[in-house]
Amino acid sequence: MPFVILFFKKLYQRIRFENVPRLVFVTFFIILFGAVGVFYFEHRVNDNIVNMIDAVWWSLVTITTVGYGDIFPVTLGGRIVAVVVMLMGIGFLGMFTATIASMFVEQRLKAEKGLRAVKVMDHLIICGWNHRAQDIINEIRAHKGWRTEKIVLIADIDSKPIDDDRLYFVKGEVTEDNLKRANLAEASNIIILADEKLDPRSRDAKTILNTLTVESLHQDVYTCVEIENSENVAHCRRAKADEIIVSGEFSSKLIARAALNHGISKFIDELLSSQYGEELHKIKAPDSMVGKRFIDIFVQLKEHFDCIVVAIESEPAKAFISNPPSGYEIKKGDHLILVSKEIPEFD
Repeated sequence: MPFVILFFKKLYQRIRFENVPRLVFVTFFIILFGAVGVFYFEHRVNDNIVNMIDAVWWSLVTITTVGYGDIFPVTLGGRIVAVVVMLMGIGFLGMFTATIASMFVEQRLKAEKGLRAVKVMDHLIICGWNHRAQDIINEIRAHKGWRTEKIVLIADIDSKPIDDDRLYFVKGEVTEDNLKRANLAEASNIIILADEKLDPRSRDAKTILNTLTVESLHQDVYTCVEIENSENVAHCRRAKADEIIVSGEFSSKLIARAALNHGISKFIDELLSSQYGEELHKIKAPDSMVGKRFIDIFVQLKEHFDCIVVAIESEPAKAFISNPPSGYEIKKGDHLILVSKEIPEFD
């Protein structure tokens, strides 16, 4: 409700700024002048104009240049009134419609340039734009649950970088004001990318500073942070980042693993991508699984849903257990890490 009130307040202020009320008044006066004038000269001699309703209808049709031809003046006085209405009406009505159109065009341009505040909820915010940002957005959009969800990009670039109706753009650095313009208070997730315009050491320093800014404004938002140097992981954790991705270290590990096990990078790429093949999913273990052995759940999911459980996130221990022991008992709050095409729907 406050958003609606604020919207109409700003709309009213903008209408006053553009002198729209004055244009509306002048246009209304011309319509009234035409109706009264044509009624005065025509109502006694013109069978098509017998009351003020007919006169107002004629004036509206004339000023909007529709020209149905069902009502027209036949006297000299009526035709003079018609000439005045046509010449003045077209000009002022054109100014009125052009002013309204320019307001909408300007708002659209401001949105494309990232100059407007964003009023969305439960959205994802991406801070920064680098060569990986486009691929990140493509992967998010490829995920079934995020194809139509809202994403807000905060970046110091000239304009919105991609054509996506559900992508909103806020121009500038990651500051308190810009985060508020991106409606951080209502966001569910935020990704903080490394700034490639800086040297590697400065990139991580800026990323950590951005993380501190985000966490100081909204501690409940889930923060995913990209850093270049693994030595800065501890600093990111102190900044309260929820998940930290060391981009260089991850690539190095993948390259080394591909050299030792040829072709394994293709398998990893398929698991990490939402665009094709099997995917990794994280789901909360339903109550019906609590207390059961891992091996029983493994067989059950493979038989009924054709998916594989590869790990468990233990809620009490706050840790991942890869390839859990067969006798591990599922606990309340545990999450299952699955490999499957789609997320299974349990009864």
